[in-house]
Amino acid sequence: MAIHTDRITLGTAATLIVPNDNMAQEVHLHNMTKSSNEYIHVGNSAVSTANSIHIDPGKDLTLMLRPGDALYAISEPSGLDVGVIRITKGD
Repeated sequence: MAIHTDRITLGTAATLIVPNDNMAQEVHLHNMTKSSNEYIHVGNSAVSTANSIHIDPGKDLTLMLRPGDALYAISEPSGLDVGVIRITKGD
């Protein structure tokens, strides 16, 4: 098992925050901002504010990704940071 951590600054274009892996991944995301109405939106490579779920300021989201799945994000407004903890199993 490997644990990977990142802090990624997002903009309005989709940014890869969890690359695909050949094993399932447990992913923990945290919207690092504490200001109200500043959201992180997560989804596929076409993520937008209209087709995604969002993480409220200061909140967390946990996801299980299947083998081969990747995760992208954008921020509203641009310039927000998302904290990422990704847990993968060895091959």
